This record gives sequence, C-alpha cells and structure tokens, in this order.
Amino acid sequence: MSLTVGIDIGGTKVGGSVVDEDGAIVASARRDTPSGDGPGLTRAAIEVIQELRSNHQVEAIGVGSAGYISSDRSTVEMSPNLPWNKEPLRDNLRRVVDDLPIVVENDANVALWGEYRFGAARQGSSAVLFTVGTGIGGGIVLGGELVRGSHGFAGEMGHSRAVMDGRPCPCGSFGCLEQYASGNALTRSAREGAAATPHKAPTLLKLAGGDAEAITGYQVTEAALEGDEVALEAFGFIGRYLGMACADMVQLLDPDHVIIAGGVIAAGDLLMGPIQENYERELADRKALPSATILPAELGTDAGVIGAADLARR
Repeated sequence: MSLTVGIDIGGTKVGGSVVDEDGAIVASARRDTPSGDGPGLTRAAIEVIQELRSNHQVEAIGVGSAGYISSDRSTVEMSPNLPWNKEPLRDNLRRVVDDLPIVVENDANVALWGEYRFGAARQGSSAVLFTVGTGIGGGIVLGGELVRGSHGFAGEMGHSRAVMDGRPCPCGSFGCLEQYASGNALTRSAREGAAATPHKAPTLLKLAGGDAEAITGYQVTEAALEGDEVALEAFGFIGRYLGMACADMVQLLDPDHVIIAGGVIAAGDLLMGPIQENYERELADRKALPSATILPAELGTDAGVIGAADLARR
C-alpha cells in the first residue's frame, strides 16, 4: 500500500497525517504553532514528519502552508498569518528529510485537492473552493489540474473586489470580498446590528453579557439557531456576498462544483441557504443552462493533510 505524509501548517497548529492512496488517514500527529517564531515553526513541522515516519514507511511528503507559495512549490513567499517571508521551506525540510520528495503548496489548494479527489467534489473534473474563516482563501481545479497561475498565486478570491471603494483590507486594497463574506465579517455584522437595534438581538446580547462588542462567531451561530433576528441577518449578509462570488466563478470558469469550506460552514443551512438563494438570483438570466452545484465541504479539517499527501504522491 502506498503511503505519503500530508502536513497542514496554520496559525494555531501544525497537523500531519500518514495517508493511503484511497485518501484514508492511517496515523496523525500535531504540534502547536509557536507564536512569532519562524525557525520554531519549521522545527514543529520537522517533528511532526519525524514522528509519523518513525512508524510508517512513506514515499513522499506534501506540505500545505498558509500564504503565497512560489511557482516551483518550494518557498513561502509571504504569509500574513505566519512568521515567514521568503521562507525556503522545502530546502529547510530537506536538511532533515533528504531522502524523500517534498512538495510545498498553498493551504487552500491542498484542501481543494482533498475535496476534489476524495470529498464533496469527487464527482466531476473541475471545482472551485472558498475557504471561509478569519479571511477567505480559495482554490481552482480545471480539467483535473490544480490551477496555480504564472507565479503560483492563483485562487486568492478573498481579495477580489466585492464593493468599489469599500471597507479597507489588510492587503492594502478596499472592498475585498473577505471584508464582506468571512468569519470576521459575520461577527462584525452581528456586532453592528446588535448595537444599532438591540431589541432585535436579545439572544445575541444575552450570550455576550450585554456587550455587543464582545459577540463572537460561535455566539452568532448559537443565536441564529434560536431565531435571533440580528444573527440571522448577519448570516444573510455574508451569504449574499458569497452567493455573488460563487456566481462570478461560475461565469468565469464553468466548474462542476463550488465548494464552501472553513469553520463557518458548521452553521449548515444558516449559511448555505443564503448562499444558494443569492447564487441562483445572480444566475437567473441563464437558468436554462447547466451550472455548478454549491456544496459544503465533506472532509472538514482533514482536507488539507489528505490533499497535501495526495499531491505529494503525484
């Protein structure tokens, strides 16, 4: 049986798994992400790899990392959420793991690849992924191939323009999609709504101890499940922009599926309902034509390690 290692490096943890050719996880390990310590983060990844290799014979290693990855899949050019800039990650790992092929890829790309090969998008040849978390990431597979672009940076849908001259974004632009459709946007919408119309947010404010600025994303979901009007409006708000973004991707790329991933999809139909509604509204003029299905991701937090391991095998 062919085994490879997939590593998923994020802002809070470094997770890794041994994965077989059918996408099944055989073993897993993890370390906490050291705050502000680039060399320490590399050491954490090495420790996870060594732990997994100690009990399993593997053929290759795939690494998914948050950030912009070079076109040769070796260097983390920039990562807003990790202490790396121009980090030669593949070379640093090879100093310790010099007997195996190593591939470095963007974390959203490996998550999409996992869903495409073994999850929600496995029936079809093309798919687009939106990862909805603190920000918004994305990935594209067309004709069975991961689309990376000339410089390796394709698929950054979170920084496409959603609103002209809109909210400022940490990337330096204004009106980026992630300012209107991310987990942070959900929380901000709920806080603003609760502060402006507290009579419409009784459950939200109760959960937050009466302080609108203390509202969390988990509380928005809990309150929405109980019918809190402001919480429901917050999901409707980000669902509107995500539905529009899904429609844009369908007009541009004509995929089989658009996959919504990330922590926010735990809200289920609270989010998927508004996305679907706005997606269909945006494509109303072409409803006689076939179009992509909008689906929630199936693999959860395992998508990254499964996708990275499968890409390494290839």
